[in-house]
Amino acid sequence: MTFHQICAQVFPFALRALACAVVSLPAWAVDPFTVRDIRVEGLQRIEAGTVFASLPLRVGDRYTDDKGAAAIRSLFALGLFKDVRLETQGDVLVVVVQERPSVASVEFIGLKEFDKEVLIKSLKDVGLSEGRPFDKALADKAEQELKRQYISRSLYGAEVVSTATPIDRNRVNLTFTITEGGPAKITQMDIVGNQAFSDAALRDQFNLDTGGWMSWYTKSDRYSRTKLNADLEALRSFYLSQGFLEFRIDSTQVAMSPNKQDMAITINITEGERFVISGVKLEGNYLDRDDEFKALVKIAVGKPYNAETVAETTKAFTDYFGKFGFAFARVEAKPQIDRRNNRVQFVLQAEPSRRAYVRRIQVAGNDRTRDEVIRREFRQLEAAWYDSDKIRLSRDRVDRLGFFTQVNVETVEVPGAPDQVDLLFTVAEKPTGSISLGAGFSSAEKVTLSFGIRQENAFGSGNYLAVEVNTSKYNRNLVLSTTDPYFTRNGISRTVDVFQRTTRPYLGDVNAYSLINSGAGLRFGVPVTETDTVFMGVNAEQTEIRSGTGLPDAYLEYAQKFGATSSALPLTLGWSRDGRDSALVPTRGSLQRVNADVSVGGDVRYLRASYQFQQYFPLTKKYTLAFNTDLGWGQGLKGQQYPLFKNFYVGGLGSVRGFEQSTLGPTRPTSSTNLAPIYLGGSKKVVFNAEFITPFPGAGNDRTLRLFGFTDIGRAFGENENISLGDLRASAGVGLSWISPMGPLRFSYATPIRQQTGDKIQRLQFQIGTSF
Repeated sequence: MTFHQICAQVFPFALRALACAVVSLPAWAVDPFTVRDIRVEGLQRIEAGTVFASLPLRVGDRYTDDKGAAAIRSLFALGLFKDVRLETQGDVLVVVVQERPSVASVEFIGLKEFDKEVLIKSLKDVGLSEGRPFDKALADKAEQELKRQYISRSLYGAEVVSTATPIDRNRVNLTFTITEGGPAKITQMDIVGNQAFSDAALRDQFNLDTGGWMSWYTKSDRYSRTKLNADLEALRSFYLSQGFLEFRIDSTQVAMSPNKQDMAITINITEGERFVISGVKLEGNYLDRDDEFKALVKIAVGKPYNAETVAETTKAFTDYFGKFGFAFARVEAKPQIDRRNNRVQFVLQAEPSRRAYVRRIQVAGNDRTRDEVIRREFRQLEAAWYDSDKIRLSRDRVDRLGFFTQVNVETVEVPGAPDQVDLLFTVAEKPTGSISLGAGFSSAEKVTLSFGIRQENAFGSGNYLAVEVNTSKYNRNLVLSTTDPYFTRNGISRTVDVFQRTTRPYLGDVNAYSLINSGAGLRFGVPVTETDTVFMGVNAEQTEIRSGTGLPDAYLEYAQKFGATSSALPLTLGWSRDGRDSALVPTRGSLQRVNADVSVGGDVRYLRASYQFQQYFPLTKKYTLAFNTDLGWGQGLKGQQYPLFKNFYVGGLGSVRGFEQSTLGPTRPTSSTNLAPIYLGGSKKVVFNAEFITPFPGAGNDRTLRLFGFTDIGRAFGENENISLGDLRASAGVGLSWISPMGPLRFSYATPIRQQTGDKIQRLQFQIGTSF
């Protein structure tokens, strides 16, 4: 290729003649020569070594036109230059370059829908970022990427215009001016071909809809191809679970209005006939355990075909093969269809293939959490036989740590080793800490400050650390708590608590009485099984009663018996079992807790026990029925009365809603005749709750925002009172549960349906915390 041919490829036509004439004068009329030196001119930011490394010529090489053409192509291929020329000065080769400008800054005008950092990252993926070379083609590519980002959020009318402003040192400031416009909303959604089910029943399977009064929150009326594909799969799964074996989606049309604001979706389906299961047969190699595999069959003979039970059966079979080390077992459910009678028989064909063991377990995605925090939860070990039960248990234990939004396990074959596999645990970390800062002002307390920090995965170690400080005049707290879940190698946890709590009544009197409770505790958790843990520990506590205005008679009597300052040394023994599918949004499973404190030293001796049981029943995909039982009992030991400071309290959120917090129990008079009796709880409590949980109207299947109806029953009873069903209070109402960025929020509105004279009613209540 001659130099003139190179020029024809490299330079625009308007500049080609002049440029080629200038650079091809005497230099290109000479014969090939030996290069004595190479010099580079025109560099500003790029190192000369970058140019020399890309040249196919070196000092001492023989220069030819072909090598010159190759040199120009190599330098243009770097993407760093907008012009490259070769000149000769005797036997010296001069490389003259003109650098592409670099991006000094990237700014956005009119940005509302996205955070700037999100778009900066997306531009990096297409090669545009600060410090990188810039040209018009890259700007056009960046514009298209930004439009793609807006389309992903249904903003089809978004317009993006880029402006490059040159500045010193061959740099440019890049500005994207964005006109976002409004989102494209679904105004019409039609399903054509359905006969067995109504349009409304089928649209209930979708997350997309034509909008409602909650669309501002769910954005369910914003069209998204990804969401539509997910909805189509949900529609297919619904039909296949109802017996329609040959259901198919024929076509999907999406029409957009000229203004790119309205979308119409039409889905054409063919339902086919509904089939009934006529039988299930097992064929293949079942390791001489046919009866054990038959017990795993979920497919119900005589019932309509259900794709979910077929999938559950094949998965149960492959998992059971995996229990014996057969990581590559194949199980295929082959239907034998009788269209005349609309019946289908399934043949479960199994081939266990070969047995394998795990060579290596790898962990990915844990940028912050240490490897050992994850690996100590593994029950499948390296160099051991592949065991699907242990792998599944390992995954569940890692997930239950609460440090990750997602935990996946992938089995990877080892090339050249048919009897080995590698396991890849991929996790997606989530923030596990929270900081709370607060300040308040009132006429009674003036300025109060509060501070709290909680870290469930402190420094990536898996340890729990919490600090709470409150400077309120009436409720002053200082609490420090830390938990090491692997205090020993075999999983025994250790928790250390140090606290001081000061409580004063809201009497507006600087001489009012106060209670000061301080102490420290040490507790260990011993895992008995994979789901059961036994807790044991010891606390050292001191309670001081500082006399003053409004001191209850009960506190006065207590101080006369045990002194104004009393101590206790309670031992703790507890047990828990958590089988719920989620700690924040449970839909199935149960939770049980038993705890007992026995004071064996100090001034006061007592026994305090509590029991909690929760059960969740999934009625359908959307609806859940939940029950909660919370019981407590306390008794003084060695002839002493039960200490008032260990009383149980009932009333309000967390127990019986609709009544003021902690007011359902016996009352005690005060030393002042001007003050009303106060509530000090009781040594016994009984609480029952029932909730019917449903998605919030208009929010689709969003589990983070739910509505619930409830009924609560309960009361606290004094040491000398018998538990009487006639004294229990009851309420009913509705509530809202929202998993917000600041934590679980619960609002409730309750009406007492069983109350007595003097009860304090509080219909509307609010809580930050877990359910019940």
